[in-house]
Amino acid sequence: MAKGYWIARVDVSNEPGFAIYASANAAIFKKFGGRYVVRGGKFEGMEGSSRSRNVVVEFPDYATALACYRSPDYQANIKVRLPHCTVDLIVIEGYDGPQP
Repeated sequence: MAKGYWIARVDVSNEPGFAIYASANAAIFKKFGGRYVVRGGKFEGMEGSSRSRNVVVEFPDYATALACYRSPDYQANIKVRLPHCTVDLIVIEGYDGPQP
C-alpha cells in the first residue's frame, strides 16, 4: 500500500510563535504514525516559486495522512500557526509501483 505525505512550503514571519505550533506537531503526528522525511534543510529552487522552508511528513497511507490533517488536534494547531507564517500544503498519495 502506498504511503501518504504532507508536502508543505512555509515562510515564517514570527519564529517564537511558529515554534509553539511546530513543537505541538510531534504528538499529533505520533498519533497517526507520521514522521518527518524533510524538515527544513538546504535546498535550491530550480523552477517556479519557492518558500523559505520545506517540510515532508510521511504517514502509513493516504487515508491516515488525510485523517491527521482533519483531526481536531491538528485543526486546533492550525489556529496557533496562522498568525505566524504563510503555508502551502498538500496531502498526496505516494507511488508504490515499479521503479526505473
